[in-house]
Amino acid sequence: MKKFILFDNDGVLVETEKWYFEANVKALAELNIKLEEDVYLEIMARGGTAWEIAKKNGISKNIIDKKRKQRDIYYREFLKTKNIEINGVKDILYELSNDYKMAIITTSRRVDFDLIHKNRGIVDFMEFTLCVEEYERSKPYPDPYLAGIKKFNAKKEETIIVEDSQRGLTSAYNAGIECIVVNNEFTKTHDFSKASYFINNLQELKTIL
Repeated sequence: MKKFILFDNDGVLVETEKWYFEANVKALAELNIKLEEDVYLEIMARGGTAWEIAKKNGISKNIIDKKRKQRDIYYREFLKTKNIEINGVKDILYELSNDYKMAIITTSRRVDFDLIHKNRGIVDFMEFTLCVEEYERSKPYPDPYLAGIKKFNAKKEETIIVEDSQRGLTSAYNAGIECIVVNNEFTKTHDFSKASYFINNLQELKTIL
């Protein structure tokens, strides 16, 4: 019987992945590099970074570091101005909170995570949140989700993970924890063969749990 739910953030609870991509596109374009969506999705799936392309194009580390900071500025501007809500998220979290303890395990930086969730009400249903600064290795390594169950003092068999990306699913699989993949158009080309369950939206979680 499941007692704990560990949620990924981007693409599961909020629709931010597209805007992170667009921020990378905008910053790389300033280096005359065109970032194609299919290339980005392949990089994302294995846990890489779009800046690999800049490095391959001979761009120096100093310039890349400056442009990454600019990318972060663009991303935060998108977070402030674009609609990133996913319909029904708070309603289903309210229902689940009666029977499960929940947390968010994300590769987002804390500064971005806090901006995303400012006055949104989603984190009110969570026991805790873990961002990229708060565990040793990021997804697809198992560290984020192992840190989550350790913080809950939970057993793996009592826990289920909700993800939307191949990288996140691999992290869950490597941690030895069952994972539900929720449909997201942005990551639909990823390999989800290791998933335990598939759902179209979070409302369908109740049919599995």
